[in-house]
Amino acid sequence: MTTNDTATLSRYLEVFPAWLRTLGEDAGALGNVVTTQSNEEVTRYVASGLNYIFKSLDLIPDGIDDLGFCDDAFVIRVAASLACEADGAAREGVLGRLAEDAKQVEEFLGDDYARLVAYVQGLRKGAARGRTVDDILTDASVRSAFVQEVAAWAQEYQVPSFTRDVKTLIKLKAFLSAKLA
Repeated sequence: MTTNDTATLSRYLEVFPAWLRTLGEDAGALGNVVTTQSNEEVTRYVASGLNYIFKSLDLIPDGIDDLGFCDDAFVIRVAASLACEADGAAREGVLGRLAEDAKQVEEFLGDDYARLVAYVQGLRKGAARGRTVDDILTDASVRSAFVQEVAAWAQEYQVPSFTRDVKTLIKLKAFLSAKLA
């Protein structure tokens, strides 16, 4: 490992715990985007990223110490990046900030990033808790219930631990590399 690799890894040991600390707030802010955004592609990406939070079988199970919510933080950032690509005007506020963060996910994952992007794109057709993204976008009552569920999750979210050790980053990268199709 070079000095540059060590410096880069040290940065992630600060950045990823910060993302875990703000995950609830970020999800809550994205819930607002679902109700206020007029561009359907943007809303579709945001809803799919948020719906991922409720998947029972996600890339890294939420109960795994240090790693369980990192995939959720990564997915909402990639979804925000895709939303901003769909409509550059969406780069304001939380979407723009999370889209910028996705660049760090790309740097961290390297070659596996394209597989994560493909996975997040596939979430647009997926379901969680019996609710598809199409249901969220086309049924006002489903959308309202979804946004309320996101808000409740955001308020109840407990920041998990994240051991600031390079081994944690190695486990995180290995987990995602193994799970991404």
